[in-house]
Amino acid sequence: MTSPALKTAITGLFTGKIQTPWRDKPASAIHKTAVSGKQVITSLGFENDAQADLRVHGGADKALHHYAADHYAAWQKEGMIPQDQTPAAFGENISTFGLTEDQICIGDIFHFGSALIQISQGRQPCWKLNAYTANDAMAYQFRKSGRTGWYYRVLETGSVAVEDEIKLVDRPNPSWTVAFVTRARLSRKISAENARELARVAELADGWRTAFEAMAAGQTHENTDRRLKGPSI
Repeated sequence: MTSPALKTAITGLFTGKIQTPWRDKPASAIHKTAVSGKQVITSLGFENDAQADLRVHGGADKALHHYAADHYAAWQKEGMIPQDQTPAAFGENISTFGLTEDQICIGDIFHFGSALIQISQGRQPCWKLNAYTANDAMAYQFRKSGRTGWYYRVLETGSVAVEDEIKLVDRPNPSWTVAFVTRARLSRKISAENARELARVAELADGWRTAFEAMAAGQTHENTDRRLKGPSI
C-alpha cells in the first residue's frame, strides 16, 4: 500500500541495564541512559539494552519503545514532571519530534537507520512508571492522556545512530491509528465490530489481538490493579 511521506530525525537513543532501584519491589531496566555512536539492533531490540521481566516487557513484539519528545512540554505544563526533565524520563529507547500516536498506525513499517521495524502495539503503563517518575498518578495519566508511546518489532536487523532518519515506508492498516487502538485497548471501550476487526489485524501484537477478541465476545472488564499498583496488590 502506498504510504504517506512521514519521516523525522532521531533525537535520542537510550539503553538500560537491570537494576533493583526500589526496596521490596522487583527489578527493572526502566532507567535508560543516552548512548552515542552506532547502536546494533537485534531481533529483540538494541544489543546493549535489557528488560527485567520478560513476561510483560521486551520480546519480539516489544523490542523497541518509542516515545514522542513532543509530549514532554504538555507533561511539564501539567506539573507531572519537572520543567528540566528530558528524555528518557519514561524508559523509552527512541526519542523524536514529529511522530505522535495520532499520526502513525498499527503495522506501519519504518526504515530506522539500516534496520526495518514495524509498529506492533501501544504501551500499557504499569506501576514501575509511577515508581520511576516518583508520581503515583503517572500510569493513570498516561492512560487518560493517550500519550503512551508505542512498540516496534524488528523485521530486519541493522544499526542506527542519533541524527539518522526514521522514515515510513509502508502502511498496511491506515484505519487503525496507534492513538485509537491504544485508547480502545486500555479503556476496553470499543464496539464489538471494531474489536473483531482488530483481533484479525495480523500486524497487531498477539496479546492485544487476544484482548480484542475477548472484547468482541463481550468481556469488557479487566482487573488492572496488579499492573497499575504493583505486586503487593
